[in-house]
Amino acid sequence: MSPLGRLLVGSQFAFNTGFFAVLPYLAEHLSGTLGLGGWLVGLVLGLRTFSQQGLFVVGGALTDRFGPRPVVLAGCALRVAGFLWLAVAGSVWTVTGAVLLVGFAAALFSPAVESEAAREAVRHEAATGVPRTRLLARFSAGGQAGALIGPVLGVLLLRGGFGAACVAGAAVFTLVLAGHWRLMPRREAGPAPAEGARSPSPPVRELLGDRRFLALALAYSSYLLAYNQLYLALPAELERATGSQAALGWLFALSSVLVVGAQLPLERWAAARLSWGASIRTGLLLIATSFAVAGALRPVGGLWPSLAFVVLLTFGQMLVVPATRAWLPDLVDERRLGLCTGALSSLSGAVVLAGGAPAGALVEAGGAWPWAVLAAVPLVGLALVPHRPAGAAAGGAGVAAGGSGAVSAPALPPPPATPPPPAGGSVPGGAPGR
Repeated sequence: MSPLGRLLVGSQFAFNTGFFAVLPYLAEHLSGTLGLGGWLVGLVLGLRTFSQQGLFVVGGALTDRFGPRPVVLAGCALRVAGFLWLAVAGSVWTVTGAVLLVGFAAALFSPAVESEAAREAVRHEAATGVPRTRLLARFSAGGQAGALIGPVLGVLLLRGGFGAACVAGAAVFTLVLAGHWRLMPRREAGPAPAEGARSPSPPVRELLGDRRFLALALAYSSYLLAYNQLYLALPAELERATGSQAALGWLFALSSVLVVGAQLPLERWAAARLSWGASIRTGLLLIATSFAVAGALRPVGGLWPSLAFVVLLTFGQMLVVPATRAWLPDLVDERRLGLCTGALSSLSGAVVLAGGAPAGALVEAGGAWPWAVLAAVPLVGLALVPHRPAGAAAGGAGVAAGGSGAVSAPALPPPPATPPPPAGGSVPGGAPGR
């Protein structure tokens, strides 16, 4: 893995560690320490999600305009400021402002890092022949490792109070900022357009007119809506089967452990046998199966339905996410990669928002049939996955009928040399939180 690849994977791990050390305990802080009502807690948490997921498209567009480095640095700086503000916020308005700042910071950081990871994966594939999904699988595993360690770290930090956890989170993001300041290369400006050349279409209009991208985005949205049932259907099933949600944390931990331990072996298997489209379809089929199996096992009782649901859903996720990120640079104009990366997340967030209430009503209805209905969601996505363009290599990931390679990797310019540390020295270190 290249030095830039290691930086991106390491920063994803650190960013998620700092995020999950604080945000899982925000609701309890708002309702307990600050005494906010339930509706107000829900509103604050919803605003955080909107300021993050809904504005990913803004971060992606800024990345295309200014390059990933300044956008990543701005995102880290805003996250540090947001966490420090959250540590001392004591009213509804100050907490809301801090939470919006924390969310917008991720809306800058994540699309910039994800699009740069995709570019670096393509460059590495072209230079070495290693499938680009390898780096993107490590990127996903790094994020899940942070999601696994972060809550444990948060429990230890909360002994000093919620403010102490926020300050520690800010320290982690300061390290991320220092690492990217020192190690992330500056992207050189592209060549000026030739005199008299026709100006390109406006980015948003171009994006909305790209049917293959929209099809992939909707297929990915079906995955995310199904994955969101870890937070909706799974707790309800545990409550029904066991009378409590005590096992919920352990099942979340199991999902993270599976990604950390199995993501790379599964990627190697998929890269040797499946195109990117086939990987996404197989993953969505596994996710649909997770709902069907969980519904079929409900008469058995106990933890078996929930356990089967989590395991199958997680393996489906491990196939869908790296393949989607690997395919995106080939589906869209490289100059719009940041915008499309951000739009992928924003559109998916909108679908999850729109589908949340109907899914909640299904879960509340009880019985096994809602699980069968929810299984149809990833099946719809499976039907939307675009097919490879005419004349492309047999495998979407540079996979030639049964093997892996770099056949279809587009030629991206190599990254510029890493700049020297700024005058006066900079603190070495490394260090998205969702």
